[in-house]
Amino acid sequence: MLYVVATPIGNLEDITLRALRILKEVDVILAEDKRRTGKLLKRYNIKNIQQIYNDHNKERRTKNIIQMLKKGKDIALASDSGTPGINDPGFYLIRACIKEDIKVSPVPGPNAAISALAASGLPTDRFTYYGFVPKKEKKAKELFKKIKLLKESAIFYESPHRIKNTLKIMSEIAPTKQIVIAREITKKFEEFIRGEVKEVEDRLKNRKIKGELVIILN
Repeated sequence: MLYVVATPIGNLEDITLRALRILKEVDVILAEDKRRTGKLLKRYNIKNIQQIYNDHNKERRTKNIIQMLKKGKDIALASDSGTPGINDPGFYLIRACIKEDIKVSPVPGPNAAISALAASGLPTDRFTYYGFVPKKEKKAKELFKKIKLLKESAIFYESPHRIKNTLKIMSEIAPTKQIVIAREITKKFEEFIRGEVKEVEDRLKNRKIKGELVIILN
């Protein structure tokens, strides 16, 4: 069995009882970064074997992991934070397991995009998750022009060093759309920045932005 185990996006208390049990019972825990997952395991005194599974080794490691699963091993797939398979290499392994008729079971829990949307105050009845904002300005502009015409919430991930440029592009295309920037969700300095795109851009121009960010646009 491959268990897809959601882990905290910040606050280590955001872990389910089932997730803790699975992490203790499996034969191997797959992690993108042993240091980050290690903090969670240490907090809850979980001493199972960790193996690295990330974008750099996923093609090489997947075959070996499939073999372990076929031999009857139980494996937990954990991302750095949140739900595996969402913008991380877990998708590659999950798809490979399904092709090999290996059972995949989700262990639900935190997800930054859904958590941000739930607390945003923007409409939640229809939404699309777009992953990270395109790095190339042309592609970003094309995407925001399409989103401007939609009657639904759009969710993105963004890095702190790119957020101001992203806001600049958004402001050029849809200055009056409502935006919420969720920063450091569940952590000590959690913050939700709300307003029209142009207004938020102006407010953040002279401010240094830190931490992981989720953007919701409507």
